[in-house]
Amino acid sequence: MKPLDTGGRLRKQLESANFDPQNYVKQLSQQSDGDRDLQEHRQKIQTLADETAQNLKKNVYKNYRQFIETAKEISYLESEMYQLSHILTEQKSIMESITQALLSTDKDETSKEMLAAFPKETDELKQRTLTSLLEKVEGGKNIMDTPGRHLVYNGDLAEYDVDNMSPIQRVHAFLMNDCLLISTWLPNRRGAVKYKYNALYDLESFAVVNVKDNPPMKDMFKILMFPDSRIFQAENSKVKKEWLEILDETKKSKVTKDRHKKEEEVPSSPVRPEVSTNPFDDNDEDQELSYTEERVDLNLEWIQELPEDLDVCIAQRDFEGAVDLLDKLNEYLKDQPVTQRVKELRSKVDERVRQLTEVLVFELSPDRSLRGGPKATRRAVSQLIRLGQSTKACDLFLKNRAAAVQTAIRQLRIEGATLLYIHKLCNIFFTSLLETAKEFEMDFAGNTGCYSAFVVWSRSAMSIFVDAFSKQVFDSKESLSTASECVKVAKEHCKQLNEIGLDLNFTLQSLLVKDIKAALQSYKDIIIEATKHRNSEEMWRKMNLMTPEALAKLKEEMRSCGLGSFEQYTGDDCWVNLSYTIVAFTKQMMSFLEEGLKLYFPELHMVLLESLREIILVAVQHVDYSLRCEQDSEKKAFILQNATFLHDAALPVVERRFEEGVGKPAKQLQDLRKSTRPVRVNPESTTSMV
Repeated sequence: MKPLDTGGRLRKQLESANFDPQNYVKQLSQQSDGDRDLQEHRQKIQTLADETAQNLKKNVYKNYRQFIETAKEISYLESEMYQLSHILTEQKSIMESITQALLSTDKDETSKEMLAAFPKETDELKQRTLTSLLEKVEGGKNIMDTPGRHLVYNGDLAEYDVDNMSPIQRVHAFLMNDCLLISTWLPNRRGAVKYKYNALYDLESFAVVNVKDNPPMKDMFKILMFPDSRIFQAENSKVKKEWLEILDETKKSKVTKDRHKKEEEVPSSPVRPEVSTNPFDDNDEDQELSYTEERVDLNLEWIQELPEDLDVCIAQRDFEGAVDLLDKLNEYLKDQPVTQRVKELRSKVDERVRQLTEVLVFELSPDRSLRGGPKATRRAVSQLIRLGQSTKACDLFLKNRAAAVQTAIRQLRIEGATLLYIHKLCNIFFTSLLETAKEFEMDFAGNTGCYSAFVVWSRSAMSIFVDAFSKQVFDSKESLSTASECVKVAKEHCKQLNEIGLDLNFTLQSLLVKDIKAALQSYKDIIIEATKHRNSEEMWRKMNLMTPEALAKLKEEMRSCGLGSFEQYTGDDCWVNLSYTIVAFTKQMMSFLEEGLKLYFPELHMVLLESLREIILVAVQHVDYSLRCEQDSEKKAFILQNATFLHDAALPVVERRFEEGVGKPAKQLQDLRKSTRPVRVNPESTTSMV
């Protein structure tokens, strides 16, 4: 316990806030008896330093992954907060417009009377001012093509980068009654033209957010056009306040104007019945119309309050409640005659249905958060289907899932080991595809016509996966063995989809066939070049492996390749009665065959077969040429022994493994072996092959 106590006291002493190194060394020198004590104390301090460094390293590794996960969560939360801010801004503007429409009817009528009294002067003056200003903007002539558009406010601003808050450029903004024009300053002015067209935003497409002053960054406001945003700085706080107030008022007035315009389009005056020229059926028609109107009772309280109830449900995002109200109305009017009052009610309800559909469509848009998996879309999809828009729901659901798949693949970190990355890629993609298929089957169980759309989507999703797969496996020039292992992993994961009746094996093969064919041909060329290089240095000598371990290892390699007869070609001690060139060629050829069989599918049959034929032909032709050119009888006999090994041992194994892996014999390889059969000849003869 004493060393531990000593170490603890030393640690506390060094960690003390009042620790003075000079005094500590001075006291230590005075108290120590000699060099040995100093060495022991030095060893204790060094041990303590090593422990501290090790603890720091552990803490760094422990917290590093948490830091990465926290950074990702912050990024997700930031994007969701932006979306939430946009939604709240929209809800606020809707509620304010409803309040203003209900409480300021008299004010609107007075405004209409004033505008009616001085219409031409006001509109002409505003349009004339806008026209004169837009003449200074290069590329802004077409902005005046929209009738009724006029200038509300304009001024100079400075644009800053959203990420690092660095200044980008000077701009001049033109706020009109229905849009916002951003123009940049021209460095080289040409006459009256001062600015250049940059962007035009509809007032309903963006939200304005105040940016809190943080010196020296002050007097700024942000415009959110999801998923993008831009930051502008005003000249001073007064100008900034004017911009924010005028932008808010202009957006509100546009919402109010659009609402009044829609309400005016609905006919409010009673429709005059057509006057019949037949004096005998006039009374009958009036009586029948009166009877029909009386029979359809639209004075029920829930029907009178239905449009307002739908507005409340949409504003509160109670989609199920809104659709329930619509179903209730449809059920009530199912067997009722279509009267004028029914038509008017239908027109009001149809407008709410359009708004509800737009909100549900936005819920399924890829711009929304993709976290939560396919189940997060179930609510919006089910309500769209209830509204009779299953085709649109299917299309939006699949687009949402496609964006989720792309995002997941894009966020996957590329590891150093290709096979590890492919394992993660396949796990993410095929798991997501399986979950999407199960959710699709659950949501669209009663809409069998949508299943063909899912099959088409699955093929397009598979192409996204193959692009990422090929980029990492084939474009990076990985070895054939690595490529075959990666393809094997992808095939195994693809088979998991068979449990839900979705077979995409053929699609996967058809998308990979081009890259696999190129990989086989590339590796074939490498083997042929290596074989030719060894052939050029061939001395036709026996192999000496020097150690019994090396010989045993070679025997095991040949046995694993299926060459059980290799034992008869080994000699005494560590000798092998074959040349190094033939042994190396055999190992490369068998390796190419095994990897090729892992990659095999019917479209690659002739490619693999022809590649094997070309590889074998290089070795056979070299042996044949050496037999005809060699004059030494001993070497000639040795060459003939190598030719016999190729013909009687190696090539039959290649044919047998190919037939086992493919399921049908390789006739081209059989013909090649028969045409190159070696014969026992007189060593003095120059005849070698028949």
